[in-house]
Amino acid sequence: MSSVLRQHAETQFAEELAELQRADTRQRPTNWLLSPWAVVRYLMGGRLDNGFEVSPKYIGDARLMEIAVATLATDRALLLYGVPGTAKSWVSEHLAAAISGDSTRLIQGTAGTSEEQLRYGWNYAQLLAHGPSEAALVPSPLMQAMRHGKIARVEELTRIPADVQDSLITVLSEKTLPIPELSSEVQAVRGFSVIATANNRDKGVNELSAALKRRFNTVVLPVPSSAEDEIAIVTKRVGEMGRALELPAEPPALKEVQRVVQIFRELRSGQTEDGKTRIKSPTSTLSTAEAISVINSGMALAGHFGDGVLRPADMAAGLIGAVVKDPVQDKAVWTEYLETVVKERADWKDLYRAFRELN
Repeated sequence: MSSVLRQHAETQFAEELAELQRADTRQRPTNWLLSPWAVVRYLMGGRLDNGFEVSPKYIGDARLMEIAVATLATDRALLLYGVPGTAKSWVSEHLAAAISGDSTRLIQGTAGTSEEQLRYGWNYAQLLAHGPSEAALVPSPLMQAMRHGKIARVEELTRIPADVQDSLITVLSEKTLPIPELSSEVQAVRGFSVIATANNRDKGVNELSAALKRRFNTVVLPVPSSAEDEIAIVTKRVGEMGRALELPAEPPALKEVQRVVQIFRELRSGQTEDGKTRIKSPTSTLSTAEAISVINSGMALAGHFGDGVLRPADMAAGLIGAVVKDPVQDKAVWTEYLETVVKERADWKDLYRAFRELN
């Protein structure tokens, strides 16, 4: 598995899950790998009684994770909602890994997602030869999760057409999936639930119907509340991804991570960190995930085309690319920020020069 670019959460963190299982003495819902308490500990990290250290998967408000896990311990489905880059998919994967030991029962929502992809399809060779039968049925990840009492994941639920979304209503309310062609149904086994993710920033968003909304408990994942939290998230993920990608560069200096995060937070909020200067915000979301990508790209440049030490010149192109999505509007916003904020900071002269050279 060492050649796999990105392992599933249950594989990458198998040791932690096994240690939590051994240490977990609390009540576990049917077909859950861990108790709700242990699932939250897996997500938030911490030291177990035997001294084993569990790494944090989510850096933020633990109460949000408790609400999410408590929802899945009931008969309600969970909707993780927020702007792009707030770790919705990441949290969804780790919840499924910790609860079911399997995060792979996944449906990727797109404008082309059909009802068959959500419910079930058919092997048409079998269907034509023998007619509708159990052998000809092709179960969806949702149907498989119902049969085995596992978690099914639906990514980008609001990208799916509204009439297809509503095919989930019976599954979520009645816990059954009718198969009219076979005059049968699949009834959900205990432990089954659905985790969906959605955001309202993308083009092509389809609003959820009121009936479907009622079947979900919604947990909004915010952008990191403090610069310290966001720096910790970026530092952790950059380190993990740098090792996975085997980038030939040193881990970035804390100073460079702080500057990238500060630029993103200031442009997102529309004001400088000290609150003294109002600035315009670009059209891009400038998520934490994009900050991680900027630094990883810089490390690749430093490692493959430099001396292995991340410097402002290595980050500059990635930063501009993250900010300037609209070549007219965002370019003007970025130029103003560069000349009125970056240029005036005495300890940012090296960064300003790197940006100017690219411009």
